[in-house]
Parts: sequence; structure tokens; C-alpha cells
Amino acid sequence: MKGQPEKIYGLIGYPLIHSFSKTFFNQKFESEGIDARYINFELPDIGDLMEVLAEYPEIDGLNVTIPYKQQIIPYLSDIDPVAQRVGAVNVVQVIKGKTDSDFRLVGFNSDIVGFVNSIKPLLKPCHKAALVLGSGGAAKAVCCGLEDLGIRPQVVSRTPREGVITYADLTPEVMESHKVIVNTTPLGMYPNVDECPDIPYHLMNSDFLAYDLLYNPDVTMFMKRCAEHGAVTKNGLEMLLLQAFESWEIWTARR
Repeated sequence: MKGQPEKIYGLIGYPLIHSFSKTFFNQKFESEGIDARYINFELPDIGDLMEVLAEYPEIDGLNVTIPYKQQIIPYLSDIDPVAQRVGAVNVVQVIKGKTDSDFRLVGFNSDIVGFVNSIKPLLKPCHKAALVLGSGGAAKAVCCGLEDLGIRPQVVSRTPREGVITYADLTPEVMESHKVIVNTTPLGMYPNVDECPDIPYHLMNSDFLAYDLLYNPDVTMFMKRCAEHGAVTKNGLEMLLLQAFESWEIWTARR
């Protein structure tokens, strides 16, 4: 009797040179004897997604990263309530039908779980409000996570709009009242390791908590500059691992 075909999982985004997900999952599959493979699908356009699914009918699940966490939503058959609340998806479950071309894509968001469980041990009573740098899909999840922790988020972006302030608005008063700063932008990500968000680092002190969703390099320029003024810093590697565990639960346990 013919055995079950190898299962395929993967990551879609652009670019993917920074990602550790492929290494993490393939090591997991090897160490646990799982007949599966994780592939990076670097897509210049989200419209290429359907070609990937046609070429790899064995795909059981996908992770989604920059810049497609919101762009993927129109391609989904259904979306989990948590992902609906966030307005962004970073995990896709592929539910197979009777033929290779018959499948449903269901979107989930594991960013909230990963972020909340990673930052929670570092929080202090003075951490009542946060500046969220960036306004993409990851920022939306971070804002929801902060709200769940009782912390008021304020999004900071280059473009002003309702409910969003710009980097020029980061006055001493704003900084003093927002002692958690979360970088959700790609600034500082490998290979552009000398970049960082343009915030008034000199206004920070030891009461501040600076969290960078980036994890490559281990210590970003954002983290370095925050730490120079006494802030506690953390990168996004633990969040990535927690997201990966949640992704696997979604792909395997929710059948």
C-alpha cells in the first residue's frame, strides 16, 4: 500500500532572507521523525500564492510575514475571530477537499499569543501606555495584545491619520507617558543592521521597556540605542518560537 505523501509547510513573504522559520521547523521535523518539509516561498506579489498552492498540492499550512499579513485576507475562505479582530493573518490552514484543486484556506493570527506571553514577564506598574512603531499587520496584533494586558497603545507612523501620530509628535510629554515602546517596523532587520526608527532615544531611562519584533540580528540598533539610556530591551525571537508552537497547533490539532 502506498504511504502517505510528505506534508509541506512554508512561509510566504518578501523578502525572506531574515527568516529563521525554515530552520526551526525542518529541525523540528527531523528531530521528531515527522515526514514533512518547510519551504520559504519568497513571493514578489501576493497574487503568486495560488500558483504556489497549485505547484505544491501537499501544502498543509503556511505562515505569512511582511508584507502579506493583510493582503492575504481576500484569498481566504474563512478567518478565525482573533485574526478578524486584528485584521491581519500570519497562519493559514489548508483544508483539503477531494481533489488537489479543491481546498479551503482558513486564516489565523498567532502574533497576539506570541507577543503577550513574551512581553508579559517584563512589565512593571509604570507600564501603562505604549508607543507602537509602525502600522502594518504586526502592529495591529501588538495593539490588541497590549489592550489585553491593560496597556493603552498609541500607533506611530510616518503618515499621520486618525488615531495615529507621527515621529515628529514624540515630544518629551508623549515619551514620558508611554514607557513601553514596541518596534514593529523592518528597520534594522538584516542586512540593514545600521537602521533604526527615528525616535528621541535620549528621553528614555530605566523605566522604559523597548521590545523589537525583529530577531535578526539578535541585538538591533533600536535595542542598542534604547539600552544606552537604561531601557530594558528584548528581541522577537521568543515571540517567533511561541508563534511557531501555536502555528503547529493550528495546523495539526484543529482538524
